[in-house]
Parts: sequence; structure tokens; C-alpha cells
Amino acid sequence: MSGAERRPGVPGFWYDDLPVPASARLLSGLYGALTGLRRSLYRKGLLRRRHPGVPVVVVGNITAGGAGKTPLTIALVQRLQQEGWKPGVASRGYGRDEAKTARWVERDTDPRLGGDEPVLIARRTGAPVRVDRDRAAAARALAEAGCDVIVCDDGLQHYRLARDIEIEVIDGRRRYGNGQLLPAGPLREPPERAASCDFRVVNLAGAAGEPAASSGFGEWPMRLIADQATPLLGGRSLPLASFAGRRVHAVAGTGDPERYFAMLRGVGIAVVPHAFADHHRYVAEDFGFGSKLPVLMTEKDAVKLTLDGPDAFATDAHYSVPVRAELPEALWVALLDKLAAHRRR
Repeated sequence: MSGAERRPGVPGFWYDDLPVPASARLLSGLYGALTGLRRSLYRKGLLRRRHPGVPVVVVGNITAGGAGKTPLTIALVQRLQQEGWKPGVASRGYGRDEAKTARWVERDTDPRLGGDEPVLIARRTGAPVRVDRDRAAAARALAEAGCDVIVCDDGLQHYRLARDIEIEVIDGRRRYGNGQLLPAGPLREPPERAASCDFRVVNLAGAAGEPAASSGFGEWPMRLIADQATPLLGGRSLPLASFAGRRVHAVAGTGDPERYFAMLRGVGIAVVPHAFADHHRYVAEDFGFGSKLPVLMTEKDAVKLTLDGPDAFATDAHYSVPVRAELPEALWVALLDKLAAHRRR
């Protein structure tokens, strides 16, 4: 990954061929020892796991930052609904105010209180969504509310919540970076931890000018499809291709903004990129771009813009670009079979 593509706040040596500072290597060793001890305590039963009494599917990754977990979570919930399940979503709600307070998230919940990703999931799926730092408690609340399967968004390392199925999401372009643990590299856990996951899904959204990575043995491909742009102030959606050949301001405050910019470039859009930190809270000054071009935002960013009231700053030039995850039918068959087996137990 070149410096121009680097995510805000991410050390260059994670994904570039640069030397890792000695201090980062030292802290990485300490981090690995502590996290390894924690996993061992849960594995031996010295720290207690809690199960809500209905099947639990955890979607996560072993790297820090975005890999496509939220689109996969949305696709999973929608497929479960189609199959007659009553899924609920448990999430921490990263970056929200009152982080210690558990709450239900509705489609109209303020993202500052519910978190941007939980609000997006609630809007796209209509499923019950519960945010809580203790995801085991969130899962229990969802089960008590009548959900018959729990999907945990970004909970692979939350071992307090006992789970029946684990899905690892891998960025097909960056993979595991330099393969080192935080802070020397992007890994939350060693690569061998991924081998214990039931399913490994590879997001094949490659950067501009690069071929998408191929999925290896035991990995399932996922493609993120974007073909519409929806005006934030209301109105009919436009085909994303209608912006081809035009310059636009592209805004992304995600784990990997370059993935979004590359997706727009892939349909022939001339991108003026504006990358922000993941979960960034926007203010009007963030959009002082100096030129009046259309503004295409990720759906995750768009949910955070205030559309009415004295603090509103969205205009008719602002568009949200939703994505949907496409996965092989064979993956859904295998996952649903495994889930049904856990329900029977």
C-alpha cells in the first residue's frame, strides 16, 4: 500500500515494506503474551463464557480496522430473515457517546448514541439491534426479546460471549499486512487463530489498477456491489454509472477509505478523495472543499449527517452510496446447515 493509499492513523510499516520500530516490536511481544494468556484462560474455563441459549454467529477479523464486516453482517441478517429465522444483532457500537450504557438501536437512533454501524444495520435490515460493551449481555437481551439467532458484529475477540459459528472476514488486498501483532503490525491475534474459524470470507474489492485477490483453499469470496447513489435530502436514486466521466468529491471515514475510492474509480468516476478516520464525526467545515462538485459518501458516513434542524449541513449535492455483499450460494447452504444443527442441539 502506497503512502497515498494509507489509511488515516495507520502506521506505514503495517502495510508498506518499511522497518518496524524497536519500541513497537517490544510492545507487540507484550501484547501477544497478554492476549495469549487471556485466550488460554477462556479455553481452560478459568474465565467464564456466557451463552444466550440460542445459536450465536460471530462476524469479525483478526486485523485492526475495516475488512467488510458490516456489509457481510447485513447480508447474513437479511438471508436469515429470508429463511424464516428471527435474527438480532449484538454490537459494541464503537465510538458512540455513553459507551457504558446499553441501548436498543432503531433506524432513527442518533448515531452518536447508537454508533454509526449499528444504526446502518438497523436501517438496512429492520432487525433488533442491541449495543453493549458486554456483548454477552447484549446477546442475552436479544434472546429474551424473542430472537432465535444472534449475529455479533465485530466480536471475534470478545470471548466472554460463547459462540457456535465464527466467520472471519479478510481484506483481499491487504490480507494480514506485515503479519505482526499490534502495534508492530495490524494483527489482533496470530494468523493461526483464523484457522479455528468455521468460515473465512475474503473481500475481493481490489485497489484501482490491481487485480482482486484470489480466494485460497478454505476461503469464500465476497464482492461488494455498489450501483446506486441516493440523494441525502430525498428523491430518486441515480445509477452510480451516471457519474462516470465526472469529477466528484468522494468522502470515506472507514477502516480503508482507498477501497471505496477504488470502487468509484472502477466505474469511471474521477475521484477527488477525502479520507477521514474511521467513525469520524462530521461537521460542516469538513465539507469546505472549495469546488461545487457532487459529494459521494459511503452509507456508513451518510447516516451521521444531520439532515434537518439548526445543525443541518447536507445539501442536494450529497449522495449516499450503499453497497451489498454478494457471496456464493454454497456458502449460505453450508452456513445454514451448520446453524440448523446447532438449533437442533
